[in-house]
Amino acid sequence: MKPVRALAEALGEGPVVLDGGLSNQLEAQGCDLSDELWSARLLADGPEQIEAAHAAYVRAGARVVTTASYQATFEGFARRGADRAETERLLARSVELARLASGQVTEEVWVAASVGPYGAMLADGSEYRGRYGLSVRELERFHRPRVEALAAAGPDVLALETVPDADEAEALLRAVAGCGVPVWLSYTVAGGRTRAGQELAEAFALASGNDQVVAVGVNCCDPEEVGAAVELAAAVTGKPVVVYPNSGELWDAEARGWYGTATFGPAEDEGKGASAAALAADWAGAGARLIGGCCRVGPRTVAALGGGPAGWDHPGGARKMPG
Repeated sequence: MKPVRALAEALGEGPVVLDGGLSNQLEAQGCDLSDELWSARLLADGPEQIEAAHAAYVRAGARVVTTASYQATFEGFARRGADRAETERLLARSVELARLASGQVTEEVWVAASVGPYGAMLADGSEYRGRYGLSVRELERFHRPRVEALAAAGPDVLALETVPDADEAEALLRAVAGCGVPVWLSYTVAGGRTRAGQELAEAFALASGNDQVVAVGVNCCDPEEVGAAVELAAAVTGKPVVVYPNSGELWDAEARGWYGTATFGPAEDEGKGASAAALAADWAGAGARLIGGCCRVGPRTVAALGGGPAGWDHPGGARKMPG
């Protein structure tokens, strides 16, 4: 069932809890994600696993569920023999599965259709570098067919996420224009800049004055990057801010594994949840209105972000997050 209100209306009333990393929850369920399609492979081979992963986050308090389409592209599915019609069906399935999982609770749950960057299709960690050697026009042509297929499936919002490069952000905003679905724009960042090295203020400014963009922010980054990015995004755009960092660990694209120390409550470490909730409270006070986790952040941390049935308040007066 689709929620009664538009997501933008809910954001005007206070922070909303996002889900966490889909891949880590699928791995916790015993799924093999070694394929280059990553979690998107299960749209064809194990849709029930995707629905179960979404449902785990909904039960934990997530009120926005992000589809398994981050790495789902026409080019990627073509490499495994799917034609255009089959890929369109699988993209639509990603929205359907998220919508089915939202029925686990009586509260409103919004479905965000993930539109990952060009680098995700390459499956070599390029989304953490950007600068693919393609023009804005070429990137727009790449993204538009998937945007159109996802928009036709009826999500509540398109998540233009893990964008490493302001040029790709421009291409994505062109690709979604006229699709009839609101979007959020979220960069992956390092050192206070886009992964391609651009000034964040200039990158965020691309969304200024664009009424289709309901939120702008950062994801798939170190939690330490988030605080300054929230303040900057709010100041530059005047829009609600979306944030969902990784656990704090780092991804090794060659070894295809994570290393380092978790600082934002990975799913297997319940003791980190309180720290995640405290950080989220600070971010909410600075203007974040969509708050969740990305890679290695699981349902236990998402539950901590919502604070349980009582919710939580930031000392500065942020509204309680629904939970």
